[in-house]
Amino acid sequence: MKILFVAPGWPRGRLWGELGFKFPSLALAALAAVTPPEWDVALCDESRGAIDFNAPCDLVAITAMTPQAPRAYEIAAGFRSRGKTVVMGGFHASNLPDEALGHVDAVVVGEGELSWPLLLADFQAGRLQRLYRSPGLLPMASIPVARREIFAGKGYLLTNTLQTTRGCPFDCEFCSVTAFYGRKYRERPVEAVLAELETLRKANSFAFFVDDNLVADRRYALPLFRGMKGMGFKWLSHAPIDFAGDEELMRAAGESGCIGMFVGFESLDQEALAAMGKVTNSSSAFLDQARKFRDHGIGILGSFVLGYDGDTPDSFGRILRFCEEARIEAAIFPILTPYPGTAVRRRLEAEGRITSNDWRDYDMGHVTFRPTKMTARELQEGHDWLNRSFYSFGSMWRRIGKLHRSVQVFGPMNLGFRNAIRKSDRTKAS
Repeated sequence: MKILFVAPGWPRGRLWGELGFKFPSLALAALAAVTPPEWDVALCDESRGAIDFNAPCDLVAITAMTPQAPRAYEIAAGFRSRGKTVVMGGFHASNLPDEALGHVDAVVVGEGELSWPLLLADFQAGRLQRLYRSPGLLPMASIPVARREIFAGKGYLLTNTLQTTRGCPFDCEFCSVTAFYGRKYRERPVEAVLAELETLRKANSFAFFVDDNLVADRRYALPLFRGMKGMGFKWLSHAPIDFAGDEELMRAAGESGCIGMFVGFESLDQEALAAMGKVTNSSSAFLDQARKFRDHGIGILGSFVLGYDGDTPDSFGRILRFCEEARIEAAIFPILTPYPGTAVRRRLEAEGRITSNDWRDYDMGHVTFRPTKMTARELQEGHDWLNRSFYSFGSMWRRIGKLHRSVQVFGPMNLGFRNAIRKSDRTKAS
């Protein structure tokens, strides 16, 4: 029997749909790894090629984030009209299973590695259930090595993506991670991660850890980084800005080959940081902390959430000035988005401030709620201006003009974002 894993594409004409550099879905490779050997598996990633609705398969498995959900439902309809059985999982289906069940034959809620083999057994026996929930949390020592061979021939920038931890000890109001993985911070054995990295060295010297907070437990991260030293990897992951306060751990990360971290600054307003639950961030320390990252050869892909209740039309210029003064190598500027399952959605719903449930607009680039200290139009225009300004050639020169080892990644990243923004702007103008 054969499974076709499907990753829906992002809409063209929008930032994430226009980005030229694509990363594969580690979640689908993880499910492929726990698929019994009698099943053949194949991957269709719509961002890398058109979907063949007549592809030979017995079962279609789709994963989608919220802005991809409408396209996922269209894809499901296309396969079901041809007599195929379609199942769905991922963040959106896990938070809104009843909605998803209106479009597919079965839904997997939460982490799928434990329930996926059961679903397959039920399908083979002709007793497929409508809803599958994991009976518990997957022991981290049991996480199998991802079946990256399904990525072959897709033209991905890199396929060395891996996960060492799940969950986050923090509970930021806007974040969907804790809604999916929980606040319990779980860790794979360091030895297992290092063994997997040894196999990946043969494929590519770049690696990306998809962990939401790789350094939450220094007792785990420090031996991991020390074990990676000398492997020759250039790697990126996620870390909070207060990572800069641990000199020993940051030095070990730099020496192991870390050249970049995704860092959620989120806001320059301390009251907003407190409201969103970003308890480890102190805006007054941001400049010094960013310098410490750079001193250890680690560039920053910063994130700033736009539209929190303290934000005004003046916030956009303030963020740009900070980024240039701090020499933030790259950044994203997501508009506050009330994703299903998050605390911020519950709050905005209670306040009657959500203005759209068109999931296509939940791409962090469109306003779907009513701000307090500016209009929705001012927020949208400020977001668009900030993206264009940050990725202008002048700003790029001020931020990354000086040589730094992270420029090998962040230079092309800046150009990629600039090109995607320009394409998105042309689509809006047409």
